[in-house]
Amino acid sequence: MTDRADRADFWFDPLCPFAWATSRWILEVEKVRPVAVTWHVMSLSVLNEGRDLNPEYRDLMDRGWGPVRVITAAQELHGYEVVKPLYDAMGAAIHRDKVKDYDVVIERALAEVGLPAELARFAHDDEYDKQLRASHDEGITQVGQEVGTPIVAFNGAAFFGPVITQIPKGEDAGRMWDASVTLAGFPYFFEIKRTRTETPAYE
Repeated sequence: MTDRADRADFWFDPLCPFAWATSRWILEVEKVRPVAVTWHVMSLSVLNEGRDLNPEYRDLMDRGWGPVRVITAAQELHGYEVVKPLYDAMGAAIHRDKVKDYDVVIERALAEVGLPAELARFAHDDEYDKQLRASHDEGITQVGQEVGTPIVAFNGAAFFGPVITQIPKGEDAGRMWDASVTLAGFPYFFEIKRTRTETPAYE
């Protein structure tokens, strides 16, 4: 373990399976490296506004406003401390338990975190969309519109990804973190990419 304290800013949409896998990696990193993580909402629904999408994905984007709106409203009304627990609860319901009804996801997550059930109404209310869009824009402007979620800033240098399909544990998680921080330290480094051949596995 290094003595250096690193900082990560993590932008997520609860819908995204790749963001979920990367976020679980970050939790493993926290066990083996001194890192301070700040969690931020972004929105695939915002990102895909005005784009020509197939009907199935358009339906997903239409429904996808709910979870991020509720997390944003909860942060505004109950403080930043609720953001990560709500993401954990929503992500587990969506990706581990395969709950497709996002109203059910929201209801379960609010109950699990101990927040008022009436926050669920914000899933279908644009009252805090200004704050949601501001959080989204804070992340996306650092990496460009042609990417998605997750966005991770390593000590202030932001990238789309890392995109992973398995969650490294222990020192493997730490080594991947070290490599990411090292690459982020080069201001002229922008991208490494290859075609994905598998979907995320969370165990």
